[in-house]
Amino acid sequence: MTDPIIKFDKVVKRFDTFTVINELDFEVQPGEKVTIIGPSGSGKSTVLRILMTLEPISEGVVYVDGDTLWHEKAGDGSLKPAGEAHLRKMREKMGMVFQQFNLFPHMTVRRNLTEAPTQVLGVSKAEAKERADDLLEMVGLTDQADKYPHQLSGGQQQRVGIARALAMRPKIMLFDEPTSALDPELVGEVLGVIRRLAEEHDLTMLLVTHEMNFARQISDRVCFFDRGKVLEQDKPEVLFTDPKEERTREFLKAVLEGN
Repeated sequence: MTDPIIKFDKVVKRFDTFTVINELDFEVQPGEKVTIIGPSGSGKSTVLRILMTLEPISEGVVYVDGDTLWHEKAGDGSLKPAGEAHLRKMREKMGMVFQQFNLFPHMTVRRNLTEAPTQVLGVSKAEAKERADDLLEMVGLTDQADKYPHQLSGGQQQRVGIARALAMRPKIMLFDEPTSALDPELVGEVLGVIRRLAEEHDLTMLLVTHEMNFARQISDRVCFFDRGKVLEQDKPEVLFTDPKEERTREFLKAVLEGN
């Protein structure tokens, strides 16, 4: 068994007096495709926001790619809160696709993809453009490279968002309900891109979604979150057809009957 690329060790996240992540132990192996499902408020998206350093943790330790995320080692070997330089270095290991597309409205599609690699990674403009054009081809948007975000459909904007995250060459891709802001007829085109990523690339992927059939198709493992913990996890064919926990059965019955 290889070392996990993501590890949460007794992680707690509180907002004032409300505990949204409750002593979470959770691991993801390199190259694994893991989907997190669960009711609203169960902590699903907070896990991704912690990994992207958007939400600090209250207790515990998070490890990413063999290094502590929210801590760094002090001179005596103990852990101290991480400084901004450490957080920035760790952030580069991950790409995130949000519910909202978050594209730069004043930049063309291509420049949305080249800006961070040149400014953050120091990639040459020529290499960044070549990388951007390859990624736009992958997500089926070569002919949209010189347009601006407002000229695209929601599905096209989200595909640009995926390409932009990939342009940073992350080891880990995080997807936070990437289709929830889309009209129903546009969902399929975004899920198709994510499915292709899962099938053709050796990326570690962590996905929060309400698309249960999609989770069943692309996941190596599905984790059911409830009250800030993993209540149950298994291969999708097991968890979706024969869940052990009554709470999981209730949730799946409600969600699948609602679709």
